[in-house]
Amino acid sequence: MIMATNPQLVLPPINDPSVHVQIDRLARRYLDAGGLGMELMSVVGNSAEGLIEKLPGFVRSRMDRITRTALNRAFAAATSSRRMVRDRGDWFNRMASTVSGAAGGVGGFAGAMIELPFTITLLLRAMLDIAVEHGLDPDSEEVRMECLRIFAAAGPMAEDDSTDLGLLAARMSVTGQTVQGLISKVAPRLSVSMGQKLAAQAAPLFGAVVGASINYTFTRYYQELARVHFGIMRLSQETGIPKEALVEALRLSIERLDHRKRPR
Repeated sequence: MIMATNPQLVLPPINDPSVHVQIDRLARRYLDAGGLGMELMSVVGNSAEGLIEKLPGFVRSRMDRITRTALNRAFAAATSSRRMVRDRGDWFNRMASTVSGAAGGVGGFAGAMIELPFTITLLLRAMLDIAVEHGLDPDSEEVRMECLRIFAAAGPMAEDDSTDLGLLAARMSVTGQTVQGLISKVAPRLSVSMGQKLAAQAAPLFGAVVGASINYTFTRYYQELARVHFGIMRLSQETGIPKEALVEALRLSIERLDHRKRPR
């Protein structure tokens, strides 16, 4: 389980109303991200649970390692792709990921295996583009580590624990001295979602259509989370308010807005 750091930290109050307005905006985006394509992902995720057992044993036992390797290579690949093809916006990244998922689905298990690291690279590229959108340096260690914290959310196919908002602060504060240290902590959680994705795409029943749908939903989900994470990072830089205080305010805002949305 990923734990938040320094639970005894005393957080300063946020007295600026304009900051709360921005936090509420990010809270709504966070809640919307959790609702994007969830019905489809729930069906696919439930079906994939049983299909995972049908994957070759060496794949099931090495998903952590496969995911860790993909994350390591994804940074270099995503950075290189940004030098060759400049930012094209959300839709370009979503369509590229969708096409990748469809191709992986057509190729069955072998195609899905080849496509998986490519998808992680595309997801990371989408996050880096959003970091630039927020005026941040995509090549900085700080941004790279924040991308890994975004991956700590695993994905829309993972077990739904969004109601436990205590995990929000933990996910946004995943600790590690280096990018490598963070990868070692994030990979096991991400590998669960990637394993479900791999199993679903490898099944003839799903194929290219579901492979494309999964990738589209994954990309949109991570783009929304990236705007929340990098929005908090930029707000901290602009106001001087510690990130931990902003994350706690975000958690409280999400809790309040989510409570209002629930039927009475």
